[in-house]
Amino acid sequence: MSNVSGKVIKVSGPLIVAGGMGECKMFDVVRVSKSHLIGEIIELRGDKASIQVYEETGGIGPGEEVISTGMPLSVELGPGLIESIFDGIQRPLNALREKSGDRIGRGVEVRALDHEKKWKFNPTAKVGDVLIPGDEVGFVQENNLIRHSIMVPVGVSGKLTAIADGEYTIDEVVAKIKTDDGKEIPLTMVQKCSVRKGRPYHEKLAPDMPMVTGQRVIDTFFPITKGGVAAVPGPFGSGKTVVQHQLAKWADADIIVYVGCGERGNEMTDVLNEFPELTDPKTGEPLMKRTVLIANTSDMPVAAREASIYTGITIAEYFRDMGYNVAIMADSTSRWAEALREMSGRLEEMPGEEGYPAYLSSRLAEFYERAGIVKVLGSSGKTGSVTAIGAVSPPGGDLSEPVSQATLRIVKVFWGLSASLAYKRHFPAIDWLQSYSLYADRLADWYDDKLGKEWNALRRKAMSILQEEATLDEIVRLVGMDALGAKDRLTMETAKTVREDYLHQNAFHEIDTYASLNKQLRMLKLIISFYELGQDALIKGVDIEDVITLDVREKIGRAKYIEEKDIARFDEIDKELKKEISDLIG
Repeated sequence: MSNVSGKVIKVSGPLIVAGGMGECKMFDVVRVSKSHLIGEIIELRGDKASIQVYEETGGIGPGEEVISTGMPLSVELGPGLIESIFDGIQRPLNALREKSGDRIGRGVEVRALDHEKKWKFNPTAKVGDVLIPGDEVGFVQENNLIRHSIMVPVGVSGKLTAIADGEYTIDEVVAKIKTDDGKEIPLTMVQKCSVRKGRPYHEKLAPDMPMVTGQRVIDTFFPITKGGVAAVPGPFGSGKTVVQHQLAKWADADIIVYVGCGERGNEMTDVLNEFPELTDPKTGEPLMKRTVLIANTSDMPVAAREASIYTGITIAEYFRDMGYNVAIMADSTSRWAEALREMSGRLEEMPGEEGYPAYLSSRLAEFYERAGIVKVLGSSGKTGSVTAIGAVSPPGGDLSEPVSQATLRIVKVFWGLSASLAYKRHFPAIDWLQSYSLYADRLADWYDDKLGKEWNALRRKAMSILQEEATLDEIVRLVGMDALGAKDRLTMETAKTVREDYLHQNAFHEIDTYASLNKQLRMLKLIISFYELGQDALIKGVDIEDVITLDVREKIGRAKYIEEKDIARFDEIDKELKKEISDLIG
């Protein structure tokens, strides 16, 4: 510990002002009072430091000692991260519970990772190899899904002079590197990394591959790329958390980092109870085996909420540097912004719009800009990605408020949740007329290559039918459905099928919860085929009532419940559709 120490001058909730801190630096971590409360310097004026304390400050008064550690807020990165549950400043909640019971005690010091457990270190580099930052010296098989690379830390390069093989704790030396100036640097399996600075990489690449989520409204109309950024804004009760849970469960990512930032405790409890029981569709293993959870619920200290998303994205970047595709879910950035507003108010900073600090936009951008697909450090040439998906909870569903607007200026995918759809029990309640994805055109070639040329044409056709329905809906409200011509009635019926049978997806149904791209293509083909064959029948004089009451329509509607292994049943339904239309035409 550094011997820089000062005295508390003022206490204002989680903000403490201490004097005698002239030698400290911004973002240094400090310990406050005999209780050793953990805090971080967020403002320096002369020898006075303003400190945000990550724990309850009740009982702290002027004159108490503040000691600086001389280090910024950092996370421990090494074997043991996967399957862990941390609070906002990477204290393991299981270990905290053992030490202080169901309520986290003040000043409890627990190390983030287990420093007693021995891991089997498997060397991959050889003595004499010349290594640079990011190169792998060995790996730990953390579980049967995750191969955890032990990498040369940033700032270290040279010739490998010794390497171990066997079982070691994360603090024991497993390799030694001799630098060009003759120093021998010991390497352990753990790294410390500041959370407020992004981890370095060689090069940021343009995203060109979708992150398949299994959610039809997202994959078909508003896709997100690996390394992309998305926002899920919506009012209370519109299903933001369920959308994020679905993405965490089914998204095509190697590792999930889920940050519960200021959300209700019962929602995090759902995650903690569900994830160990859920089976990963790709591996058949429990989903928790590739998940890191960070829980900073609304009753936990407000200052730690502000740190939690930085803790989460730093852990995500660490796994990205191993070559993994990582998805980070932040639920919700509005609660994080509220913590920022509270701390800014206590610092007596000039408020911006609605009391948020003037730097709200730049802080949000700092977080989202750390996402991306990159060529990682090291000589392997690997790429890794971090995909960031942030929920936004605008008060009263008002998307004109500052957090929503600042987020929309940064992200490229907007999944706007609608209260009216949620009230109609249409989930996911993503409004197809307001949402957008700026990645859709960029991914067109990928879809052409993987799913054939028809995919992009089908999705455009389906979207135009939905937009046409919105226009016709005004007429129907004024003069009724009977006023529409046969062609328009067919459009309305097809749009209803798209909405109710394709876009509506039951998160709790064993089969409907996830749909592969192939299944989505087959479903869309059936619906558009009905529309086009129906139009043809109308031209040939068939009555609209006969077209919209075809027996096969029920099978088209229930196609979402066809299992992936029975995909051939789509061909049978297609044949049935063509036969019934043919019989009508005569």
